[in-house]
Amino acid sequence: MNYNDVSFETSFGTISQLPPSTSPEIVFAGRSNVGKSSLINKIFGRKGLARVSATPGKTATINFFRLEGLRFVDLPGYGYAKVSRGEKRRWADLIEGYFAQQRDIRLVFSLVDVRHPPSRDDLMMLDFLIDNELPFVVVLTKTDKLSPTQLARRLEELREQLPCGDQLTLLPFSAVTGSGVEEIRGIVEEIAEDDALPEETPETSDLNLEGE
Repeated sequence: MNYNDVSFETSFGTISQLPPSTSPEIVFAGRSNVGKSSLINKIFGRKGLARVSATPGKTATINFFRLEGLRFVDLPGYGYAKVSRGEKRRWADLIEGYFAQQRDIRLVFSLVDVRHPPSRDDLMMLDFLIDNELPFVVVLTKTDKLSPTQLARRLEELREQLPCGDQLTLLPFSAVTGSGVEEIRGIVEEIAEDDALPEETPETSDLNLEGE
């Protein structure tokens, strides 16, 4: 798979604008400033593919990218407190509305900052994915900020802090060092090679991710 061939497809700020699901979709979800844009750029080797901002909460749209028959979906970051309640509600509606549609979701990369305990919204997202039987893995970002000993300790702690933590796939990742990117690409390539299409998307419940 030539990751450099990825292209930006489109971006939408309201649920009514979302295109129909015509290709298998791989989704990126996580708290504002967790490093979603950095992860996407690292996977595809394109520094400017997804915008990286020093200001949390800048991704206020659902952004779609395409590569070799797959669609990659960058959801708005949740949990950023320093915006209006109305804007939080719009972001929450986008995330909830996306999952409520009948979409061919093959995998959700759910991002969590490895340095901190998962936030209330992180736990809500993971519970939602588990309850609705959506396939996902947890990407632990910013691992370069920890020493190997600290990282090992945090992995043990997260097994206790995350719902069903002892059963989850946890992928440590660093956008700075590139650690973990090949493992993530391997998962993407497995999905690309899988011709089996699910018959239907599970019904979903209300996420209510308005932030803290």
